[in-house]
Amino acid sequence: MNKINKGKNKVLFIMHMPPPVHGAAMMGQYIHDSKLINESFECRYINPSASASVDEVGKMGIKKMLRTIKVVWKIFKTCIVWRPDLVYLTPTNYGRWYSGSLYLNIAYVITVKLTTGKIVYHMHNKGVESSLNVQPSLRGYYKWMYKNVKVILLAKALYHEVKDFVSEKDLYICPNGIPSNISVSSSQKCKHQKKVPCLLFLSNLIESKGVLVLLDALKKLKDCGENFVCNFVGGESVDIDTARFENEVAQRNLSDKVFYLGRKYNQDKEVVYEESDIFVFPTFYPGECFPLVLLEAMQHRLPCVSTTEGGISEIIDEGKTGFVVERENVDALADKLRVLIHNPELRLKMGNAGFEKFQKNLTLSCFEINLTKILSEICQQEKY
Repeated sequence: MNKINKGKNKVLFIMHMPPPVHGAAMMGQYIHDSKLINESFECRYINPSASASVDEVGKMGIKKMLRTIKVVWKIFKTCIVWRPDLVYLTPTNYGRWYSGSLYLNIAYVITVKLTTGKIVYHMHNKGVESSLNVQPSLRGYYKWMYKNVKVILLAKALYHEVKDFVSEKDLYICPNGIPSNISVSSSQKCKHQKKVPCLLFLSNLIESKGVLVLLDALKKLKDCGENFVCNFVGGESVDIDTARFENEVAQRNLSDKVFYLGRKYNQDKEVVYEESDIFVFPTFYPGECFPLVLLEAMQHRLPCVSTTEGGISEIIDEGKTGFVVERENVDALADKLRVLIHNPELRLKMGNAGFEKFQKNLTLSCFEINLTKILSEICQQEKY
């Protein structure tokens, strides 16, 4: 339990932390462990995750419902007894009334809004527009959810998601960041001399992360006689397990070009990045906002090829640190990969530019400073 720090604003952080491991959970862990944030505020933390693994995300079951009830009670009790000055919540926006993710979000939002004053939502996912497209009746819920709250977005490009419910005066921008604690080896200086460029995809094997789209693009490249290899790193999912992945690779005649390396952590993951020349992440995942894997790749001086999904266009500077293509556009993806495969000097130039941008704007230190300023400003405002 944290010490009571007199004179400091009390902030209750309701945010996901591992397990399971995903971008929002990692950012939650970074906040939890932040010396700056814990010294600036009197903090308490509640992990609202009711999922024990990635496979449970978005689903419901008896065990998950029981976990939810336990979390709701903990939130209620903390808000009533501890009386925080500000509640920081990372909500889920996509789904239907009966879907697992949105069901949990509704329970947590109702509890917070009925028991506390100042609330700030930190949006680590999106989906308001897509949810309203399939279920317009959610508009009333979103209107109530976003009433009299402040909102932190990861990128300006994401504002269109909530513009009907949140005014710009209640909006803050705080890009994610990751630790800058690796030493980029001298091997980076000679990567462009390698004869066979190595592409890297790093994420869970989920269809909407672009796994099959990338395989289709790689098939086009091979059919055109391009010389490359591509490593896939990440955990299996209900969408794609090892058997299915290998089958998809074989069907496209890519067994000599594509290799699945499974999960990689810590130093093993660093080695994979170091041995790669191009990072490719053709995601069209519905909740994608600000993928941390792109920041990791930039830290390793890799040019990045990704999509227009979420706030990615504000991570990758088109033509400078990499390329951004339309989601699920196999031809465009193949074309950009071909450019980088044929231009080692361009890969080096883009990788260095990406590293510089990372160091300047996308480190964990930058994130902590920005978030601390935002939370301090909100706490100093009169009740809204």
